[in-house]
Amino acid sequence: MLYRENGQFKTSYRADQQIFPIAQDRWVILALLAFAFLAVPVLASEYLFRAILIPFLILSLAALGLNILVGYCGQISLGTGGFMAVGAYAAYNLVVRIDGMPVVVAILLGGVFAMGVGVMFGIPSLRIKGLYLAVATLAAQFFCDWAFLRIKWLTNDSSSGSVSVSDLSFLGWRIETPVDKYLFCLGFLVLFGLIAKNLVRSHIGREWMAIRDMDVAAAVIGIRPVYAKLTAFAVSSFIVGVAGALWAFVYLGSWEPAAFNVNRSFDLLFMVIIGGLGSIMGSFFGAAFIVVLPIVLDNAPYWFGIPIDTALASHLTFMIFGALIVFFLIVEPHGLARLWSIAKEKLRLWPFPH
Repeated sequence: MLYRENGQFKTSYRADQQIFPIAQDRWVILALLAFAFLAVPVLASEYLFRAILIPFLILSLAALGLNILVGYCGQISLGTGGFMAVGAYAAYNLVVRIDGMPVVVAILLGGVFAMGVGVMFGIPSLRIKGLYLAVATLAAQFFCDWAFLRIKWLTNDSSSGSVSVSDLSFLGWRIETPVDKYLFCLGFLVLFGLIAKNLVRSHIGREWMAIRDMDVAAAVIGIRPVYAKLTAFAVSSFIVGVAGALWAFVYLGSWEPAAFNVNRSFDLLFMVIIGGLGSIMGSFFGAAFIVVLPIVLDNAPYWFGIPIDTALASHLTFMIFGALIVFFLIVEPHGLARLWSIAKEKLRLWPFPH
């Protein structure tokens, strides 16, 4: 009975076009943001920050970028890990080679470099689609892996290919503790989440969805496929590049090219599919599923006092994880976000049967 639109009238275009038209949704989102910014830094432990919260925030940002390309524009991509690597190494080179380069500016410029590479490898999408486009983006992944492993200049002449950063700061704020890193990543996620939500509601977002649903019909009604597809690659690669720089600078601190291998691309694609294609909320659900579930499965035998070999526990984790992915895709092919949407719709109708 608490989740109703009764009495909530719109008296202006601005009120009718707001992101959360239902007042209850706005209050819930504000409460979640207040809890995330104020309560979590006080209540969470260091292990929770390092193992769950910080990876969840950064991977949510990467999944958000990929969802714009795959979910909203319908362009399959298997090179997300490579675009993350471009953002990470570009930001690293900017910090190392330019004295006094602010970390935030370097991270954003890393996203710009990733955007350029993404657009370059997105050009084949003008001619091919489906599995053929997936292979083309997979080539981007392998090219980035080779470049950062073999071209020593990109790693500042590191013999092993491993690089590291330290002394992160932003406007006098030294980002050292897990709480500082958590708040830093949370700020990026909230900002880009708001930008992405407004983008998909704008005219360019409608063009992306028209291309996704039927590109020939979209071209007939005046939508330019070249512009729509390349802007989707650009926006997606920019957000993914920023996420890659955050993953390297904030979460890892020291990394090598293997940190952004093809497995990272598949993980992000699984996040988008499980969470829900074409859904901003689905990016968060998918990231939470991929990050939290393996940790829960690894620790479940110890919580219940079940003696089990470590190797067997690791294999069981992969088996159960895969089975749950298949189960969720069978129960709801549109992802966890669709289940959330159905629950909200039922709550709005409860207790009425219609």
